[in-house]
Amino acid sequence: MGKLVVSLDGVVIKEVQITKDKTTLGRRPYNDIVIDNLAVSGEHAVLQMVGADVFIEDLNSTNGTYINGKAVKKQLLAQNDVIEIGKYKIKYLSEDSADYEKTMILRPSAAPSSGFGLPSGFGGLPPAASNSLPAAIKVLNGPAAGREVSLTKVVTTVGKPGVQVASITKRPSGYVFAHVEGASRPLVNGTPLTGESVALKNGDLIELAGTQMQFVQA
Repeated sequence: MGKLVVSLDGVVIKEVQITKDKTTLGRRPYNDIVIDNLAVSGEHAVLQMVGADVFIEDLNSTNGTYINGKAVKKQLLAQNDVIEIGKYKIKYLSEDSADYEKTMILRPSAAPSSGFGLPSGFGGLPPAASNSLPAAIKVLNGPAAGREVSLTKVVTTVGKPGVQVASITKRPSGYVFAHVEGASRPLVNGTPLTGESVALKNGDLIELAGTQMQFVQA
């Protein structure tokens, strides 16, 4: 959850609270956020809430959707991200003051040398916040079987883009697992995820994009 601050040439035009599961953005008047400019497509992009996380997805717009100067198709928004559509700039501000870090994708198809598809330097991330016990996911099958990945980021995205992706979010009360994309839903302890998200417990088994993992918490 959070809000969007829309500006043009440095002048704030409007502020929009994100309160719906899906918030549409485009030139047509039926959008939740209407930007009447020819550089903006009729149905340009959609913002989707998954739990407390907000994703933006470009709807095959003519001129594209950019975040911090980089073209994106679908991306989790982080605090102070700037969405650029035409000449308009839209700053995302999360509801709480947590500094949401960039997520990472764990790719089972990655080269064996990179383990489970982790970027270099993953082990050098700051320790988990003291208000949440340290946790990790342990890979149970495939070439990376036995590897443990510490959940030190506020949001860690796991899965295979375009196939099945889920997020694990660290909250003061614990860790929450949510479905992000994919026709089929991930399994938790052998049962497909039915709601928006589920709280994870020590020992929970997750199956996602053909990879089996176990949630481990100290």
